[in-house]
Amino acid sequence: MTSPVSPHSADSCCIVGDLAFKKTYPALFGLFRNGFLPKNFQIVGYARSHLDLDEFKRRISSRIKFHNEKERELLPAFLDKCTYVSGQYDQPESYQKLRTAVEHVEGIVAGKRHRIFYMALPPSVFAVASKGLKENVYIADGTNRLIVEKPFGKDTQSSKELSILLAKFWHEDEIYRIDHYLGKEMVKNLMVLRFANVFFGAVWNRFYIHNVQITFKEPIGTEGRGGYFDEFGIIRDIMQNHLLQILTIVAMEKPVTLDAEDVRNEKVKVLRAIQPLTLDDVMLGQYTKSADGKEPGYLDDPTVPKGSVTPTFAAAVFYVNNERWDGVPFILKCGKALNEQKTEVRIQFQDVAGNIYKDIARNELVIRVQPQEAVYMKFMNKQPGLSNAATISELDMTYHKRYSDVKIPDAYESLILDALKGDKSNFVRDDELDAAWKIFTPLLHQIESSKVKPEPYTFGTRGPASLSAFVEKHGYTRHSNYVWNPAKI
Repeated sequence: MTSPVSPHSADSCCIVGDLAFKKTYPALFGLFRNGFLPKNFQIVGYARSHLDLDEFKRRISSRIKFHNEKERELLPAFLDKCTYVSGQYDQPESYQKLRTAVEHVEGIVAGKRHRIFYMALPPSVFAVASKGLKENVYIADGTNRLIVEKPFGKDTQSSKELSILLAKFWHEDEIYRIDHYLGKEMVKNLMVLRFANVFFGAVWNRFYIHNVQITFKEPIGTEGRGGYFDEFGIIRDIMQNHLLQILTIVAMEKPVTLDAEDVRNEKVKVLRAIQPLTLDDVMLGQYTKSADGKEPGYLDDPTVPKGSVTPTFAAAVFYVNNERWDGVPFILKCGKALNEQKTEVRIQFQDVAGNIYKDIARNELVIRVQPQEAVYMKFMNKQPGLSNAATISELDMTYHKRYSDVKIPDAYESLILDALKGDKSNFVRDDELDAAWKIFTPLLHQIESSKVKPEPYTFGTRGPASLSAFVEKHGYTRHSNYVWNPAKI
């Protein structure tokens, strides 16, 4: 497909849709600031809210952070490219008004017109919105791409229904299902670490790796959004998409090429090798108020249904049943209202065979996704001095030190740029989505039909009290006397 990104092109590229003030506009400004948007680009926001243009631009401006005065000076030029249309999602005349606005900002185009449609919408309006865009705003003589934000359904059946509805109006090669974790720098780095380093490639298997942990921790609760969260829960919100995507990259075989379809073929193979989860594979938690009483519990949120048993914490063990990973537990953990913010991949290696030292820890490779992006290896080292004792140390590549002159782009910046280029490597394919839901759907239905009660845990702690026993049962060994101190500039 022709890419709209070309600095010397006469083509026009219009980004259209329900764009989030918090994430999407700052990402687009970041691309504009760094010269990654096409020369002839326009942005047309579309939503039901009635906003005049000045208020619309004020809202955009309030969300953009500047690193210096030079960036601030670019804002007026960016805002000049932005306009807004108010309309409904189920009325053809609203989309006709949108088409008129798009054609107006595009003006006379010497080259082709290209349109990127962005749907950050509830699944309930996916069908009517995709139909309205296709029938009224689709361009026949250029490139059309549809970016769709999660949630992509609630289980296998609802996901299939959404895919069928989208397929009525859009070809699969036009659809970009966005999972912003696939745009994060350290998630993208996983491919390079695995396939561009001979020493990692040699030990990346069941003979050397004992277990893998992928962890997402958030220090805040639902903060008044409990009504929305309660409909999905932590498994659907975080584990089924963000963490499972990371798992596929850690576990996949080397693709034939870096072509999007070759990469996604390997990810689908991983998902198909994982058996559906059962209750025996998981532990569930729900946070209560903080020890000092300042932070409310989940059930204290007035938007949460009374007596809800929706989990706000989940840990689960997965097994990839293939030759490389047979018997290696992949432990995924995610939760809200915990003691810190952190997303990381922790690969724990096997014990040293025939060990001759006392009290040694397993080697670990840790990829810190956020915050403080880093890659570090925990290994045993001689205690400096006259002692011959072995002690835990690390080889540490903390990004803010190693790459102090580089600004790591926001995940949305990276993914929107990929969509502009037509690179689908970091977007979710329909069969990938289907395979992912098949792993979780039986478990989710069982949890909801049986109303499984989650284990309570106090706001601001590491999670439920039984968490340590759960991960230890599946082979992880924790050495509490070691603390990673990220390298300082």
